[in-house]
Amino acid sequence: MLDLNLEHIAPPPKRKDFAIGVVGAGFIVRDIQLVAYAHAGYNVQAIACDAPEQARSAAQLRGVPKVYDTYQELLADPAIEVVDIAIPPHAQIDVIREAAKYAGRIKGILAQKPLAVNYAAAKETARVCADAGITLAVNQNMRYDHSIRALRTVLDRGWLGESVLATIEMRAIPHWQEFLKGYDRLELLNMGIHHLDCFRFLFGDPESVFVSARTDPRTRFAHRDGICLYILEYANGFRAAGWDDVWAGPAREGGAPDTYIKWRVEGTEGLAQGTIGWPSYPNAVPSTIDFTTAREPGVWFSPRWKEVWFPDAFEGTMGALLDAIARGAEPVIGASDNLHTMALVDACYRSLDEHRPVRLDEFCV
Repeated sequence: MLDLNLEHIAPPPKRKDFAIGVVGAGFIVRDIQLVAYAHAGYNVQAIACDAPEQARSAAQLRGVPKVYDTYQELLADPAIEVVDIAIPPHAQIDVIREAAKYAGRIKGILAQKPLAVNYAAAKETARVCADAGITLAVNQNMRYDHSIRALRTVLDRGWLGESVLATIEMRAIPHWQEFLKGYDRLELLNMGIHHLDCFRFLFGDPESVFVSARTDPRTRFAHRDGICLYILEYANGFRAAGWDDVWAGPAREGGAPDTYIKWRVEGTEGLAQGTIGWPSYPNAVPSTIDFTTAREPGVWFSPRWKEVWFPDAFEGTMGALLDAIARGAEPVIGASDNLHTMALVDACYRSLDEHRPVRLDEFCV
């Protein structure tokens, strides 16, 4: 009989007591990250934001002891050992350069995804941390969605055999943050990056990617990558494909909604499929996995759990950084790995611009 403990929750870090300072006080920090950190028992000591009243409100709501008006003041706090940055990607490097001045006391940084607006900027950000000896992790939190972790366990145990085809189908309407209006990159950098990173997490780096995209009828500001379709090509013949449909029909214009995220992996010895519960937020809907394998012919396995991506998965990303610091190791979501995800994102945009498959080795990863 198969062991249905699919390790859908990441193990806790070796140490939880590192003093954390948070830069940013938006929705993700206030209602997701700080909630997850409190539940996990992490030691959040301070928060700062360029809107100080927002930081004070979040601190009062979530029990953060200290509030600073600027991130510079927070970084100068002699108690802070770990910095959690949750601000727009173009601004993260400024905070990281300032944090590097306190290398030694500041041991680690968890940067929001995307790490930067493009591969070159991400590489420079990673270099700053490496030169300072600061451990850098990137908050690629879909890796910690519980169905994705369970799928990784199923794959690692060989129950599906050799992977043949994988798909992620998203029909969901994201909230685009105001700062995105100033970028020339939208969906692939900010939403599709979750799916691209998960494909890498599950199957490794592809050889090449091909992207086709159009604008989203609902998104009023200028953009080129609204609705995106992409195919990842692997050397062994395996293929992965994503459909990122942020239109999802006229659900906000009078039509009945039908929003969801589904994934599916077909292998030579089994099949797994599942759902991602995030589109139902703020309702707490767990993600799911169902799978069948030739090792147990004719049987579908459907383990379930109560945890949800938002906020529970965010315990895993910060936990990965804290554990890496405690062990003196590279985080599983470390900068060296994330540069491959950023290279894949850049390859997607080059494919979109030049309308051709783009190899990852066109970038120095």
